[in-house]
Amino acid sequence: MAQVIAKAGVKRQEGYLYFIDKQGDVSRAKMARGGKKGGKGKPEKVAKVGVKKEKGYLYFLDKKGDVSRAKMVRR
Repeated sequence: MAQVIAKAGVKRQEGYLYFIDKQGDVSRAKMARGGKKGGKGKPEKVAKVGVKKEKGYLYFLDKKGDVSRAKMVRR
């Protein structure tokens, strides 16, 4: 079960991969699709959130555009 960490309200645009960067902000990078090259430029920041990441959790952007986290299952 995921837990919402911060409300960001990011509107997603098609053709981009959204992720939480090392600084805890929401960034996006161009995806490679159908033979087209992607990821040429450096990722751009979409929202400054400043989430402090804890070990053992996966941080992601949920369907509502908010930053969430889920406990990682490791064996």
